[in-house]
Amino acid sequence: MDSSSSAIKIENVWKVFGNTSKIALDAIQNDKISKAEALEKYNSVIGVSDVTFDVKQGEIFCVMGLSGSGKSTLVRHINRLLEPTSGKILINNQDVMALNREDLQELRNKKIGMVFQNFALMPHRSVVDNIAMPLEIRGVSKNDRLDAANKILDIVELQGWGNKFAHELSGGMQQRVGLARALAADPEFLLMDEPFSALDPLIRRQLQSEFIKLSKQMKKTTVFITHDLDEAVRVGHRIAIMRDGKVIQIGTPEEIVISPADEYVADFVKGISRLKVVQAKSIMQSVEAYEKKNGKLWDDLESVQENELLSRVIEKSKSKDKPLVVRNSNSQVIGAITQADLLKAVVEGGDE
Repeated sequence: MDSSSSAIKIENVWKVFGNTSKIALDAIQNDKISKAEALEKYNSVIGVSDVTFDVKQGEIFCVMGLSGSGKSTLVRHINRLLEPTSGKILINNQDVMALNREDLQELRNKKIGMVFQNFALMPHRSVVDNIAMPLEIRGVSKNDRLDAANKILDIVELQGWGNKFAHELSGGMQQRVGLARALAADPEFLLMDEPFSALDPLIRRQLQSEFIKLSKQMKKTTVFITHDLDEAVRVGHRIAIMRDGKVIQIGTPEEIVISPADEYVADFVKGISRLKVVQAKSIMQSVEAYEKKNGKLWDDLESVQENELLSRVIEKSKSKDKPLVVRNSNSQVIGAITQADLLKAVVEGGDE
């Protein structure tokens, strides 16, 4: 993932629903009126409140929050299915708000694929015809679009199901068809709104795993909406947590679990196992700190990489009396982890 280049930029985006949304927004911004006052005085509802973030090329950026937090409203602004009341949206540095209808249609048809919780498959069409629909809309010849659809069938592991109808497939298979349809046009971006939340837990986990594998392979820049922190931690490179239309915190799963921004986020993350997200470099002592207390740190000890997860570090910690050395990507020793460090990381979170 290229961390230097932003594929999507959201800048100070507001969405106020209601006939007097512009006047209400002016009062919200300048008179600092509350959500309740906006509803009472202007019959306006604040859906998205001054949201700013960027998504890197090839990143899976998760936006999560409870029902009514504004996450699904927000994602629909990226391709202007909803028009922001104010703010800026850039895709590859192109101002989406400045696009005319024709250019906007081009952006939606060629650059952005969407996957919803509701599979929205056409019941009278076969699986392969459902997948080929975006290419049909684009005017691609029948042979070419069916070729493309069949290749995507293999990628989402639905070989042999191309001639079946949607109602003949299980929920998990239908969601794969929805994902395949979004991928068929080879978009640069994926917008995924709670794509797996209607599925039972086992199928959901399986599709999460397949999506993670697929995203590594296809390198699609993805905005992934979910209300489930476990899913966000598992799928996302970074997570934005929303409440009442605002973004409360943005960070890697590890940053959010170790350093929640407030009690609301802390409440969210308390059920997440630190074993899944905390990395060796976050709990290690520096070489200097270790040697000051314990003497020379020998680099022939059992070692771990700086980005290995706590669960793996615990597995490697075979000796009760010897530390682990931590190495960076150049194999240089950059720190040490003792049994006490491990215990603290598990019990206290390593952030005390």
